[in-house]
Amino acid sequence: MKYKFLAFSAFAALVAAMSPSSFAQGSHAVRGHITKKGAYVAPTRATNPNKTQRDNYGSKPNVNPATGKPGTRTPTK
Repeated sequence: MKYKFLAFSAFAALVAAMSPSSFAQGSHAVRGHITKKGAYVAPTRATNPNKTQRDNYGSKPNVNPATGKPGTRTPTK
């Protein structure tokens, strides 16, 4: 029984390591602020930085889960 658990744990770790990074990505809070021109920007959420633009909330065809708005930018990377 102990060996089955160890084998399953090793398999689960291998699958997690091989999964695309977009599944493991999260998001973080962005505090509200005032721009140089004096406009207030409300607090929001943003995806964590990585090397692709394809999983950002503002990229097509993604939808921002906080606002429900679809992405409008075409990813370049």
